[in-house]
Amino acid sequence: MDNTFDRIYDVVRRIPYGKVATYGQVALLAGNPRWSRVVGYALHVNPEPDSIPCFRVVNRFGEPSSAFAFGGKNMQILLLENEGVEFTDGRVDLSKHLWNGE
Repeated sequence: MDNTFDRIYDVVRRIPYGKVATYGQVALLAGNPRWSRVVGYALHVNPEPDSIPCFRVVNRFGEPSSAFAFGGKNMQILLLENEGVEFTDGRVDLSKHLWNGE
């Protein structure tokens, strides 16, 4: 059986280009809706940032992480904008860009 971080990374790998997921959504899809903070910890130590797109995970309000480990908040915003993700007042427009989990 995979460990918790592996389950989280498997979910994050499935988030499509131009879409985002919330920490809670990733936690639920990884097997436990109470793992939101664990998702944050796992993404902060992401061993493969080129293949695990942790920048596609935002908080429940659509806000990027102020502690984004791979270049800071502005880098996360830039990476998302490069995929066509739209922001309004510093938040991702979740009505357009939230991944449905499939």
